[in-house]
Amino acid sequence: MLRSTWDEYFMSIAIQVAQRSTCSRKHMGAVLVRDHYILTTGYNGSVLGLDHCDDVGHIMDADCESCIRTVHAEANAVAQAAYNGVSVKDSKIYVTSFPCFSCFKLLANSGVKHIIYREEYQVDDKVFDLAVQLGLRIDRIE
Repeated sequence: MLRSTWDEYFMSIAIQVAQRSTCSRKHMGAVLVRDHYILTTGYNGSVLGLDHCDDVGHIMDADCESCIRTVHAEANAVAQAAYNGVSVKDSKIYVTSFPCFSCFKLLANSGVKHIIYREEYQVDDKVFDLAVQLGLRIDRIE
């Protein structure tokens, strides 16, 4: 048996975390890591204390055809860190799909320095352009 690389290991955890998603439109998982230690995880789900999409239905945004009841996995991982007083400065995030533009901005402002994603889903070239300007690394692994 071959030993997994760190990237494979953390991405496999992100895939497992995605199974907790409560919005059936897109199951996403995220794992924030620094120095090979997991800081937090996050998955697509409703605002804490509110009903889940899978239980009561989606709230759709007509402009972008996406569910706005759901907090994205990346945002939930950052929120969990803030809730527990954990800095994500200089961390990496492993996400099962390419982050949306809003999540990218949140990750950049939170101090995340490296985004590693698995699936190309609604890839936005603006993310790559800004990442270069910020010195924020983005890599895809399968």
